[in-house]
Amino acid sequence: MIRFSDVSKRFPNGTVAVRDLDLEIAAGSFTVFVGPSGGGKTTAMRMINRMVTPTSGTVFVDDRDVRDVDAVRLRRGMGYVIQSGGLLPHRTVVDNVATVPVLEGTSRRSARRAALDVLARVGLDPVLAGRYPAQLSGGQQQRVGVARALAADPPILLMDEPFSAVDPVVRDELQREMRRLQSELRKTIVFVTHDIDEAVTLGDRIAVFGPAGTLEQYDDPQTLLASPATDFVADFVGRDRGYRGLSFRDASAVPLHDVRTAPASDISSLELDAGDWVLVVDDRRRPRGWIDATGVAATRAGATVEEATAAGGSLFTPSSHGRHADLRQALDAAISSPSGVGVAVDEDGAVLGGVRASEVVAQLAEQRRAEDRTRALDAPRKG
Repeated sequence: MIRFSDVSKRFPNGTVAVRDLDLEIAAGSFTVFVGPSGGGKTTAMRMINRMVTPTSGTVFVDDRDVRDVDAVRLRRGMGYVIQSGGLLPHRTVVDNVATVPVLEGTSRRSARRAALDVLARVGLDPVLAGRYPAQLSGGQQQRVGVARALAADPPILLMDEPFSAVDPVVRDELQREMRRLQSELRKTIVFVTHDIDEAVTLGDRIAVFGPAGTLEQYDDPQTLLASPATDFVADFVGRDRGYRGLSFRDASAVPLHDVRTAPASDISSLELDAGDWVLVVDDRRRPRGWIDATGVAATRAGATVEEATAAGGSLFTPSSHGRHADLRQALDAAISSPSGVGVAVDEDGAVLGGVRASEVVAQLAEQRRAEDRTRALDAPRKG
């Protein structure tokens, strides 16, 4: 769908933003450009819709040189999302979303009706359609920005650090929303970020840009984390890249153990020895926290459940909507739990059991042994 052929960009002041870029982006893929500030990732993305013109080389879309396509027509055929949504402040939400279809000749009434459908698709309440951007939260504005980019149903979606201006909780929600939308729509997405965790979370392929716009590595996330091609990539993805790599390993074979639970109303009657932990749950068996002997004594002295319990750490759901949790989620649940046992819950948040960090690590070792055996069997055939 998109191809860079020996593309460079040098600005009049002599700054080289992109150097000798050769890159192919498959149709329907989610490709992330990542790198430090000044690495050329945004410049490279803007060459796709001719907001920036290469100094040398050629950018192709559907095997056609973008310089041979009218710039306005080219840009209307691509969705574009930037920080803070880039919304028109004097237009309502629905009219912001309907902008491109109206420019393309769709009647305003039809465009607004379609805009309402797109707003629903990105998870926004229709009641927001008549509001203005200033009346929305940062996360809502970003969703409107995505909806506007999708309104004309473009095959390509360009996203320039769209989630960097929102808080971590909203950012996580928006990332989940993008994964869901991409699973439904299969657009060709080019997404720019400086955050390697965001890149690994979202991308099918990741292009790491280094100093002076040099492409350091272009790979799937698992390969990038396991085998950095250069010292720059190794430093950029971080020393904890092995931990990040657990995100690509299935946790379905990690055993779940019974967890001792107690309803909040009964905790003052518990008899616990030093080192014992009990998981406090509500009437729907959803975790409220862990309690030990010290916490039980505190409740007998009048402490509330919240005061007497320790936060339970992260939770993980072994299977949700047909998808299995990964080893990173399982390990994080175990090591963040005060009891040393990670809590597994079902899709309704009810306790299923517990997982131990040692068994997560054992499962990782077993998966690696299986991979080594597969490689050993494949080697003679390749030879």
